[in-house]
Amino acid sequence: MINMEVCANSVSSALAAQEGGAIRVELCDNLPEGGTTPSYAQILLAKKMLSLQVYPIIRPRGGDFLYNDLEFELMREDIQVCKSLNCDGVVIGILNADGSIDKERCKVLVDLASPLPVTFHRAFDMSNDLEKALEDVIEIGCERILTSGGESSALKGVDTLAKLIKKAAGRIRIMPGAGISESNIAEIIQKTGATEFHASARTAVASKMAFRNQQATMGSSSDEYSYLLTNSETVKNMILEANKPL
Repeated sequence: MINMEVCANSVSSALAAQEGGAIRVELCDNLPEGGTTPSYAQILLAKKMLSLQVYPIIRPRGGDFLYNDLEFELMREDIQVCKSLNCDGVVIGILNADGSIDKERCKVLVDLASPLPVTFHRAFDMSNDLEKALEDVIEIGCERILTSGGESSALKGVDTLAKLIKKAAGRIRIMPGAGISESNIAEIIQKTGATEFHASARTAVASKMAFRNQQATMGSSSDEYSYLLTNSETVKNMILEANKPL
């Protein structure tokens, strides 16, 4: 059985993920930046309204994964919030300036999160040596690694993903993510043997605003009158594709 985790950018997306058959959501905000820590209210309502596992990402900002002392303190506090709200796990990732895994700080967060399990996110893909990073993440005590094999998509990184799964040898779960779709998930399974996958399964939802000011913009988005939301049918179809007999 292939399991699906959905990267949910809101409680609404998380509900759609659950409807589609996902077993877990990585709850986050700011998907265009790769995901940042969701608000207290998003986490609270997700835990109230969902029956699947909720893993908030612990990431204080977009950009790189080298954090200063204040940002690290924010991460510690956010983990405490997640524990107080009875989350099922958390998602972390910190690098040193040289691109190696910051084992010292990551271990602090893993120990602080205990007994909650911890996923190491795609900061892994930005590390300077994926095989060394694999051993480091195992050493600090994470239960899984979300990775594209160091490439822009899991399909491009499929050979590296297969090598990582073989090298992990059951010591940690390797969860392919980035660009996972209905059209490629079966191929990635066949080439890697992965049993867990991560996808956003998102689609653009058109605004219902009747009045639209086309001169002003609120951010970097090219379309101020649409937003992204997980699609339950897309999740369902990916799971069906993933679990078809070979």
